[in-house]
Amino acid sequence: MQAIAQLRRMLTESRKSLYDRINRLKKEKNVVVLAHYYMSPELQLSTAEGGCADFLGDSLGLSLEAQKTNAENIMFCGVRFMAETALIVSPDKKVFMPDVSSGCSLASSISAKDIIELRKKYPGLPVMGYINTYAETKAELDICCTSRNAVSIAGSLDSDKIIFVPDIFMGQNLKEAISKKYNKDLILWNGTCEVHEQFRNETMNVSDDADVEMLMHWEVPGDTAREQLKIRKGVVGSTGDILNYVKNSNAKKFYLASECDLGESLKKSNADKEFITPCIKCPYMKQNTLEKLLASLESIGTDTEDQYRITLDAHIIERARIPVLKMLQFN
Repeated sequence: MQAIAQLRRMLTESRKSLYDRINRLKKEKNVVVLAHYYMSPELQLSTAEGGCADFLGDSLGLSLEAQKTNAENIMFCGVRFMAETALIVSPDKKVFMPDVSSGCSLASSISAKDIIELRKKYPGLPVMGYINTYAETKAELDICCTSRNAVSIAGSLDSDKIIFVPDIFMGQNLKEAISKKYNKDLILWNGTCEVHEQFRNETMNVSDDADVEMLMHWEVPGDTAREQLKIRKGVVGSTGDILNYVKNSNAKKFYLASECDLGESLKKSNADKEFITPCIKCPYMKQNTLEKLLASLESIGTDTEDQYRITLDAHIIERARIPVLKMLQFN
């Protein structure tokens, strides 16, 4: 027992040393650190809590922080399309990632060429693209959206039919909500998130306790959302919707159908509530680590910084900026 306690102390001291070095470099090199809710708990920890994240949030929240920050350098702890979005809204800044190879199965499911072909197939229809797309794809869109503002953006478009890409399951769920609210239809693309597509009715081990309420991201399969909400109370929506639902619910037990580490934020802000969090993690998000964050910060201003820096062609930034800035009007 004494040996285990000593090991824990050593690990804690080592972690503290990493945070201290990271925060010192942030100050020296004028860096702001943005961390997504799907980061590991050690990267979600804010500076006020003894960690190193300046801002923790979802795609929209972090895009807004990237746009507002006065820092010369942005360090994005997330996946590549998110860092690209930060560069698109702040082209005068340098944007870095702890691991530039952190991709996304959903973003990889569609290309700029695919959008061009969709326009040929459905001439005149607006194309709304989820933020989970790469910059070259964004450049071909009419407007971007996040899970938080997709319904409002669809309602603002002057068409009864809208092409929505790339997540087919998110599209299934949005289709129902948008049809009900605005009497509009979505034409969908067959892309999926490899995390959220795993939440199937036949595999989800939901407690028999009738008081358990469901927390489901838009990206879960549409039949999962429909069936689960027939059985019990809950919400299907954005990360922000999920956080707000828990905050305002009188329930004491919830099942989270989203990335496992979102549970950390839920538990932290709702200590009196219990969360069932199946351990389904995004492997791309988890490529980011404290050690890689430290290495990327050390590289800034040296001849190795290009290993961690996100760059895009100027014409792609210019074209992608239009649909992204349109999106940011819908907070």
